[in-house]
Amino acid sequence: MDPSYQYVKSQTSDKPRQDWNHYFMNLARLAAERSTCDRANVGAIIVNRENRIVATGYNGSVGRKTPHCSEVGHAMRDGHCIATQHAELNCISYCAKEGIPVRGCVIYVTHFPCLNCTKAIIQSGIEKIYYGEGYRMDDYALHLLDLNGIPYEQVTLEAPEPAVAPTP
Repeated sequence: MDPSYQYVKSQTSDKPRQDWNHYFMNLARLAAERSTCDRANVGAIIVNRENRIVATGYNGSVGRKTPHCSEVGHAMRDGHCIATQHAELNCISYCAKEGIPVRGCVIYVTHFPCLNCTKAIIQSGIEKIYYGEGYRMDDYALHLLDLNGIPYEQVTLEAPEPAVAPTP
């Protein structure tokens, strides 16, 4: 019996796919666009061993009733905005609230995690950090990661090519 289907190769099937690291870093960059604290638009994505997204996060206010920096301005102390929950902690907190395990997962972050986020990543059982920008890389955070055997790797994204106007 002949099959009721046939394979037809698409014209665009030779187009290369993004590798997983670039795919997830691009998604972290997209999550950063939701950030409500413009002092640093940071996004994070937690991914499990099957390359499935477990959680996304971005810099924003704590809770549902706290106003966002974009609404009322920054609550500043010692040169830092203290109103903002960092993207990494938003991911980890969501997983804790919903009972979603993150042990064995990896995290993609648009900026290298601060010291407190690094501590939370280590405690949560996340196994690796992929980061975009090496922003304020704290030497003690690096020491803690090395001490605890948590690797970190920079994933750089190429700048998009400028659009070329059609020639008349």
